[in-house]
Amino acid sequence: MLETTVPATQMTDEERWKAFEARDSRYDGRFVVGVRSTGIYCRPSCPARRPLRQNVVFYPVGDDAEQEGFRPCRRCRPEEVLPQARAVEQASRYIGEHLDRNVTLDELGEVVGMSPHHLQRTFKRMLGISPRAYADALRLGTVKAGLRDRDDVTTALYDAGYGSSSRLYERAPGQLGMTPGTYRRGGQGMSIGYTIVDSRLGRLLVGATEHGVSAIYLGDDDRELETALRAEYPAAEIVRGESGLDRWVAEIVAHLAGEQPHLDLPIDVQTTAFKRRVWEALREIPYGSTRGYAEVARHIGQPTAVRAVASACATNPVALVVPCHRVVRSDGSAGGYRWGIERKQALLAQERGGR
Repeated sequence: MLETTVPATQMTDEERWKAFEARDSRYDGRFVVGVRSTGIYCRPSCPARRPLRQNVVFYPVGDDAEQEGFRPCRRCRPEEVLPQARAVEQASRYIGEHLDRNVTLDELGEVVGMSPHHLQRTFKRMLGISPRAYADALRLGTVKAGLRDRDDVTTALYDAGYGSSSRLYERAPGQLGMTPGTYRRGGQGMSIGYTIVDSRLGRLLVGATEHGVSAIYLGDDDRELETALRAEYPAAEIVRGESGLDRWVAEIVAHLAGEQPHLDLPIDVQTTAFKRRVWEALREIPYGSTRGYAEVARHIGQPTAVRAVASACATNPVALVVPCHRVVRSDGSAGGYRWGIERKQALLAQERGGR
């Protein structure tokens, strides 16, 4: 057995091979193994004799393997893992339909026909968060939508299923980045400091609140970058030249120069529950690796939401920290990028050379 269960999106092919060699059942449902010499695909835990490494190829799900002509193994039946993904999708939908109350694991288990413990493990493995955290994220997204529509805070929080204002406010600093009232007023009363500096990929704007980075923009024109920041928080006090940004800016510039592969900065952005899940999935993609839009959609448990994933990438306000440039088209081409396709290609080329 491998010593730790590495998230599937962070695994290299060699790590997948080690899990396959070890018949590690913890990775069942997280990827499948295609065997070129037999034309079948298996679960990582398949009891069959192991093929030669050069005859093996890995796929995120069985559907991808079948599209390449592989058939499911009759011994380990990898196609039977699919019901787990459907159960998670059903549980997610049920949670979203019952945000007015706390849905228990026992209740969810009855709905999807799975034991509470198994559902908890499967849900977290596939979505990266627990059912309870998923419900919190959905409620917070509903609150934000209400506040943007100018609902008063009390109406917004009760419409979202919060039983009391204290439950919302205790989550606000970490998840909303500001109090709900401040968010509703377009950032009124809050201060965002920003600076613009030169970088390897042109002009770089970095904006932040006291909670974390709120904007990382790349471009050629300072005025356009400033306009984009002010459009995000039209009522906030936006000040250029905050000295507290120096450390974060230095890390981002070093990252762009290829000197700091791992960029792990706190972020403070407004977003929906769906976009939060997409961005969290993007942050799991290793330096030097890429994922397809469809692969990201499957990873968050919504395989039909490919266009929504693309939209979440296109509207990502904190480039690099949320590495949307690592998401490419199914044919391997770069696809679009908010800050210009040339910059995306340059970032990918640099990361591949610096792995």
